[in-house]
Amino acid sequence: MTIFQKFLTLYKAKGVKSLSLFLVRRMFNYKPRSLSLLLTIVSKGRGIEIGGPSSIFSNEGIFPIYAHAEFLDNCNFQSNTLWNSDLQEGQFFNYHSSQKSGHQFIHDSVDLSLIKSNSYDFLLSSHVLEHIANPIKALEEWKRILTSKGYLILILPCKEGNFDHKRSDTTLEHLMDDFLKGTKEDDLTHLEEILRLHDLSRDSWAGSFENFKSRAIDNVNNRSLHHHVFNQTTLSNLMVYLHMNVVKITTIDLTHIVVIAQKNPKTSSGDAQ
Repeated sequence: MTIFQKFLTLYKAKGVKSLSLFLVRRMFNYKPRSLSLLLTIVSKGRGIEIGGPSSIFSNEGIFPIYAHAEFLDNCNFQSNTLWNSDLQEGQFFNYHSSQKSGHQFIHDSVDLSLIKSNSYDFLLSSHVLEHIANPIKALEEWKRILTSKGYLILILPCKEGNFDHKRSDTTLEHLMDDFLKGTKEDDLTHLEEILRLHDLSRDSWAGSFENFKSRAIDNVNNRSLHHHVFNQTTLSNLMVYLHMNVVKITTIDLTHIVVIAQKNPKTSSGDAQ
């Protein structure tokens, strides 16, 4: 989406006030209030990122936290993705110039059995969960590898600001159904809806409808589809379902939904009810 398109989207959805705030943030490099909280969580902590590295966590991003971690490992679902290429398993995750490389795992994030439980103080994920067909299965794994008071830091797209704005929000009941029936990552249940409602005018990267459809059909190999459309209510309910303590959920500029949730040490490391 171009800057002009972003301005127009903000104006149509939220009016002059939201557009003005967006302009002020860009002009003065304003950082969200959530940043100080994230810095406190990440500082000197042991972390892992699912997907990435993500520009949002870089020095130029709205949450520049990479430099503050003790170390950060990474997990991507395969060596070559739409966002990265030639990834290698091992100590090759380069996420910040001031930091030593973290360990790069090449593995599907819905099954992190190669990682021990209670391994990390925090887990980062930026614009990843919507690409996963069975989010609860993934989140159970992400929760498992956190320490007893570890944090999930999730960034998800706000549909009003992107190509999903015509689609209906996903409910917790839908996510629970996917989990209980064991939906796998080759699932294309939402393909018809996506092809019908995906707004290509807000997704120049997708190319023509024919190119978009071809890529969507091959989603198991490229993971480009947004299986689910999240809002703050569903995400809050989802964290409660997972026995996570919701620390903060907020939306920034109709672009990002930010979720910060802490593992509850009084519950088990895995089981949702």
